[in-house]
Amino acid sequence: MVLRNLTNEIKVSALCLGTMTWGEQNTEEEAYEQIDYALDRGVNFFDTAELYPVPPNEKTYTRTESIIGRYMKARGNRDKIILATKVAGKAVWTSYIRNGGNQFDKKNITEALDGSLKRLGTDYIDLYQLHWPDRKTNFFGQLGFKYPSEDRFVSIEETLEVLNEMVKSGKVRAVGLSNETPWGMMSFLHYAKTKKHVKVATTQNPYSLLNRVYEIGNAEISYREGVGLLAYSPLAFGVLSGKYLGGKRPEGARLTLFGGHFKRYSNDFAMSATAKYLEIAKKYNMSLTQMALAYVTSRPFVTSNIIGATTLEQLKENIDSIDVEINKEIEKEIDAVHIEIPNPSP
Repeated sequence: MVLRNLTNEIKVSALCLGTMTWGEQNTEEEAYEQIDYALDRGVNFFDTAELYPVPPNEKTYTRTESIIGRYMKARGNRDKIILATKVAGKAVWTSYIRNGGNQFDKKNITEALDGSLKRLGTDYIDLYQLHWPDRKTNFFGQLGFKYPSEDRFVSIEETLEVLNEMVKSGKVRAVGLSNETPWGMMSFLHYAKTKKHVKVATTQNPYSLLNRVYEIGNAEISYREGVGLLAYSPLAFGVLSGKYLGGKRPEGARLTLFGGHFKRYSNDFAMSATAKYLEIAKKYNMSLTQMALAYVTSRPFVTSNIIGATTLEQLKENIDSIDVEINKEIEKEIDAVHIEIPNPSP
């Protein structure tokens, strides 16, 4: 497995195992099997969140972190794992977290981090991320920025100061963003330079054949400032496996179970584009899943591609994508579809 620099001190596998199904679609035993298999294949990077599993709700909140903590205790292999987790942001639909006080200030980030450390059974987090911006902006499927009627949020300067303290304390090795905009990325970088605080190492944003919005503004920041992308939903919630084409809803699949929560992945434009990408994959004798994943992994601004699976068979296919090459011919045909149907699942 190829290793890439998350920071100068932290090297992560080009594929990262996402965990948002553990405790909802996957049992604890299945989660253990996935981690064991991924480690055997050279994946050393695992991403979770206090919010997980997904879809989020009060009953399952923190369940995934607890599973990972019990796994590491049982296996005694914390030193083999680069572990990333996230603090939940402010939102109406997460009002059960810290009694609705999940803003990015010192009190809430401290409480969140200490909770994650306890559940994970570790005294440090390798990468601690802000799950989404504290302010009202465009993320989670909203393409355009809408001027907010009120604009109160914890300042980025204050939030970064708290994260800087976490790094100095040794509880966190590196910090990252998620679902962040170009303005947000540059603001964090600005205060890191002017205040001599920790520099954000990564941002975890959606990126796939059905959503290349990151390329428009954020990718240049990745290149010029050295903030790598941790690409999530590289298969667009499984749509880019092709299993939902023709209106199919396989039993136990995410959109079958939770499609009402994630309609941006299953619209007609997304399905039309997916069908066209499937034809390209067939032409070059590869699975659509592996072509879609290999494309994301091959982008120069991607530090690690966050894969996820509900079965070991799916996980094997996902990890095998590391050996698939996207040549210039394939890339040209992919770009032609993208120009015709751009970003149908932002």
